[in-house]
Amino acid sequence: MGLNKVVTNAKEAIQDIQDNAVIMLGGFGLCGIPENCIAALVEKDVKNITCISNNAGVDNFGIGLLLQKKQVKKMIASYVGENAEFERQLLSGELEVELIPQGTLATRCMATGYGMPVIYTPAGVGTEVAEGKETRRFTMYGEEKEYLMEKAFESDFAIVKAWKGDKLGNLVYKDTARNFNPMMAMAGKITIAEVEILVEPGELDPNEIHTPGIYVHKIFQGENYEKRIEQLTVRKKD
Repeated sequence: MGLNKVVTNAKEAIQDIQDNAVIMLGGFGLCGIPENCIAALVEKDVKNITCISNNAGVDNFGIGLLLQKKQVKKMIASYVGENAEFERQLLSGELEVELIPQGTLATRCMATGYGMPVIYTPAGVGTEVAEGKETRRFTMYGEEKEYLMEKAFESDFAIVKAWKGDKLGNLVYKDTARNFNPMMAMAGKITIAEVEILVEPGELDPNEIHTPGIYVHKIFQGENYEKRIEQLTVRKKD
């Protein structure tokens, strides 16, 4: 795609995403999720999506909007406890689900970005997570342990959200919105980034860039970010 990475909006950014796509989505809970692109996917009514994400959003926001319209065929995630519709689809057999320990999910994403086909981890050994998977024994620091082989992901697209980006695709995330976004951005075959602020090349401090533009194929400046709080807890008045 060369250096011309800027597209007008989310609708244009996701125009190549078709039914049956495997999509990685950045964010943690509702923090740092690509709100504009998710809304565009809902509007386009893309079907049979496989979503790779830390979580499944909530009932009326984030990936939860895709679940409401039954656009998701499979969820590959770590935590899904805030979404009643997800639970209903899981228990009724309407939705295929692969639950992955959070650290394993993150490392598999990084392995994908690094071009490593597999990783070995002790997480999940001896549990349902290990069913049907290869294990090997390794010695580290004089201790032999069993490790589970986990494969890198093969996704068609990665969709991430950053605070600021330039027209070459360099991205800066803000605070905890950094979460899964950098590793998802590295891992996508085609990576789409939506940003709150889009600037000219050279305006970002090179020392503050979290995702180099080489990983990003399309970028646009989003709008109308709600930035919802997933759960608000306050102390009772004395």
